[in-house]
Amino acid sequence: MSRPMLLAFLLIVLIITSQFEWRQQLVVDNDTTPNITQQKNQILKREEVVKEKIILSQEKNIQRLNELVRSLQQQLLQCRGNNESRNGTARHLSEHVNELKRQQILED
Repeated sequence: MSRPMLLAFLLIVLIITSQFEWRQQLVVDNDTTPNITQQKNQILKREEVVKEKIILSQEKNIQRLNELVRSLQQQLLQCRGNNESRNGTARHLSEHVNELKRQQILED
Protein backbone atom coordinates (compact mmCIF):
# COMPACT_ATOMS: atom_id res chain seq x y z
CA MET A 1 0.00 0.00 0.00
CA SER A 2 2.80 2.35 0.43
CA ARG A 3 3.52 2.41 -3.27
CA PRO A 4 -0.04 3.44 -4.31
CA MET A 5 -0.06 5.99 -1.52
CA LEU A 6 3.24 7.39 -2.71
CA LEU A 7 1.93 7.57 -6.29
CA ALA A 8 -1.26 9.26 -5.14
CA PHE A 9 0.76 11.75 -3.09
CA LEU A 10 3.03 12.52 -6.04
CA LEU A 11 0.00 12.95 -8.28
CA ILE A 12 -1.54 15.39 -5.83
CA VAL A 13 1.75 17.33 -5.58
CA LEU A 14 1.95 17.49 -9.39
CA ILE A 15 -1.59 18.77 -9.67
CA ILE A 16 -1.07 21.42 -7.00
CA THR A 17 2.23 22.67 -8.42
CA SER A 18 0.87 22.79 -11.94
CA GLN A 19 -2.05 24.89 -10.75
CA PHE A 20 0.35 27.32 -9.08
CA GLU A 21 2.23 27.70 -12.37
CA TRP A 22 -1.01 28.30 -14.28
CA ARG A 23 -2.13 30.88 -11.79
CA GLN A 24 1.22 32.66 -11.96
CA GLN A 25 1.01 32.72 -15.77
CA LEU A 26 -2.49 34.13 -15.59
CA VAL A 27 -1.37 36.81 -13.14
CA VAL A 28 1.59 37.71 -15.37
CA ASP A 29 -0.71 37.87 -18.40
CA ASN A 30 -3.08 40.13 -16.52
CA ASP A 31 -0.18 42.36 -15.53
CA THR A 32 1.05 42.70 -19.11
CA THR A 33 -2.41 43.34 -20.49
CA PRO A 34 -2.70 46.86 -18.97
CA ASN A 35 0.76 47.71 -20.35
CA ILE A 36 -0.27 46.59 -23.80
CA THR A 37 -3.51 48.55 -23.63
CA GLN A 38 -1.60 51.60 -22.37
CA GLN A 39 0.81 51.29 -25.28
CA LYS A 40 -2.09 50.95 -27.71
CA ASN A 41 -3.74 54.00 -26.18
CA GLN A 42 -0.52 55.98 -26.49
CA ILE A 43 -0.16 54.95 -30.12
CA LEU A 44 -3.77 55.95 -30.80
CA LYS A 45 -3.20 59.32 -29.12
CA ARG A 46 -0.09 59.92 -31.21
CA GLU A 47 -2.00 59.04 -34.36
CA GLU A 48 -4.72 61.49 -33.38
CA VAL A 49 -2.16 64.22 -32.77
CA VAL A 50 -0.59 63.60 -36.16
CA LYS A 51 -4.00 63.63 -37.83
CA GLU A 52 -4.85 66.93 -36.12
CA LYS A 53 -1.57 68.46 -37.28
CA ILE A 54 -2.25 67.33 -40.84
CA ILE A 55 -5.75 68.79 -40.72
CA LEU A 56 -4.46 72.10 -39.33
CA SER A 57 -1.80 72.24 -42.04
CA GLN A 58 -4.42 71.59 -44.72
CA GLU A 59 -6.68 74.28 -43.27
CA LYS A 60 -3.81 76.78 -43.39
CA ASN A 61 -3.14 75.85 -47.00
CA ILE A 62 -6.82 76.29 -47.83
CA GLN A 63 -6.83 79.73 -46.19
CA ARG A 64 -3.77 80.74 -48.22
CA LEU A 65 -5.40 79.53 -51.40
CA ASN A 66 -8.58 81.44 -50.58
CA GLU A 67 -6.53 84.60 -50.02
CA LEU A 68 -4.79 84.07 -53.36
CA VAL A 69 -8.14 83.60 -55.08
CA ARG A 70 -9.44 86.83 -53.55
CA SER A 71 -6.31 88.67 -54.63
CA LEU A 72 -6.59 87.34 -58.17
CA GLN A 73 -10.26 88.31 -58.31
CA GLN A 74 -9.38 91.84 -57.25
CA GLN A 75 -6.64 92.01 -59.87
CA LEU A 76 -9.07 90.76 -62.49
CA LEU A 77 -11.59 93.43 -61.55
CA GLN A 78 -8.88 96.08 -61.74
CA CYS A 79 -7.80 94.83 -65.15
CA ARG A 80 -11.39 94.89 -66.37
CA GLY A 81 -11.79 98.41 -65.06
CA ASN A 82 -8.56 99.53 -66.73
CA ASN A 83 -9.58 97.82 -69.95
CA GLU A 84 -12.98 99.48 -69.91
CA SER A 85 -11.44 102.89 -69.26
CA ARG A 86 -8.96 102.37 -72.11
CA ASN A 87 -11.74 101.25 -74.40
CA GLY A 88 -13.77 104.26 -73.31
CA THR A 89 -10.85 106.61 -74.00
CA ALA A 90 -10.22 104.98 -77.36
CA ARG A 91 -13.89 105.31 -78.28
CA HIS A 92 -13.88 108.90 -77.16
CA LEU A 93 -10.78 109.62 -79.25
CA SER A 94 -12.18 107.85 -82.30
CA GLU A 95 -15.47 109.75 -81.94
CA HIS A 96 -13.51 112.99 -81.68
CA VAL A 97 -11.48 112.10 -84.81
CA ASN A 98 -14.68 111.23 -86.65
CA GLU A 99 -16.17 114.57 -85.64
CA LEU A 100 -13.12 116.40 -86.92
CA LYS A 101 -13.33 114.54 -90.21
CA ARG A 102 -17.02 115.44 -90.53
CA GLN A 103 -16.24 119.04 -89.86
CA GLN A 104 -13.51 119.01 -92.49
CA ILE A 105 -15.90 117.42 -94.98
CA LEU A 106 -18.56 119.97 -94.20
CA GLU A 107 -16.08 122.81 -94.52
CA ASP A 108 -14.92 121.58 -97.90
